[in-house]
Amino acid sequence: MTLIFWLLFALLLYIYFGYPTLAAWLAQLKPRPVTKESVQPHVTVLIAAFNEVEHIETTVRNKLAQDYPHDKLQVIVISDGSDDGTDELVMEIAEEDPRVRLLVQMPRAGKTSALNMAVPEAEGELLLFSDANSVYKSDAIAQLVKNFADPEVGYVTGQMIYGNPESSMTGEGCSAYMKYENALRQWETEIGSVVGVDGGIDCMRRALYQPMNADQLPDFVQPLKVVEQGYRVVYEAAALLGEDALDDSGREYRMRVRVGLRALWGLWDMRQLFDTRRDALFSWQLFSHKLLRYLAFIPQLLLLLVNFPLALQSSFFTLVLLLQLAFYGLAMVGHYRPGSSALISIPYYFTLINLASAHAFLRFAKGEKVVLWKPRVG
Repeated sequence: MTLIFWLLFALLLYIYFGYPTLAAWLAQLKPRPVTKESVQPHVTVLIAAFNEVEHIETTVRNKLAQDYPHDKLQVIVISDGSDDGTDELVMEIAEEDPRVRLLVQMPRAGKTSALNMAVPEAEGELLLFSDANSVYKSDAIAQLVKNFADPEVGYVTGQMIYGNPESSMTGEGCSAYMKYENALRQWETEIGSVVGVDGGIDCMRRALYQPMNADQLPDFVQPLKVVEQGYRVVYEAAALLGEDALDDSGREYRMRVRVGLRALWGLWDMRQLFDTRRDALFSWQLFSHKLLRYLAFIPQLLLLLVNFPLALQSSFFTLVLLLQLAFYGLAMVGHYRPGSSALISIPYYFTLINLASAHAFLRFAKGEKVVLWKPRVG
């Protein structure tokens, strides 16, 4: 029983600290720098939207106002069955600026299908994927594009900055988690390719785009398809995107379940990338960063269960059990009494995302898939 405990503990330590440490070490030992130059290819921004009348004008005008050549920028909004005035608002902007186009997907079929429909209509050499509520820093597109001066780069993701993260327990926990993820993405870029990206500020070579199934998560599967074609997926920290953090734990939980479920199906659909004969380094990254992370709830739960009988035999394991229970106790406090203390928000958010992963796995095991959802609701 003691051996099982330490093996579970070592596995959790590897998932959250060991893999990032090894990635950072490899980045120092054998870095693969990205060649960056001020290139200016034609870019098409794709924005899939469902009932986004509250945000769409700000988002579209933000893209049109980017510090990028006027004649090398196109914006396509794909309305996925919107009925709240989103279409009419986009049409008004299109009448003012011919760089804007509206495509309508009827009946509603989801974001992935919307992107598949829009790509053949894109004029740009590069495709830039934006959420309907994503506001970029003025030089974000230029910062993304300069990475494509490197012929090995096929996909670039930027950095998401959450607005008002201190306004809620969920927001602060999410902000801390993203800082951890962004550090890991920087190290992964330096050793080859990142495994996870931000779907609101992603850019790729149009020639590499491959249509996806409607249930596939585009900002998870498409980068994997780029890696499969032999190109790098890299992180550009200077390309900044601003979005409001979700201020409700229920919405954050539902979003995490949905994303986790679609990611698990994405890993299944792209399981050939786990074959170490193709690319041993990326296979290790995908296994460690994604598969083990989504399944971390299993050793986490087993560690707690194994700790109970051991606590009856040793004062050391009694102390460890008390520490575990205190950690989850703080998470409970965060749920019932939201506050802004990191002592509470970090255990709370860590527990939330692992519960969401467990829920997603159960739905995956039952064969469930998600195609449609309401933005910022889940």
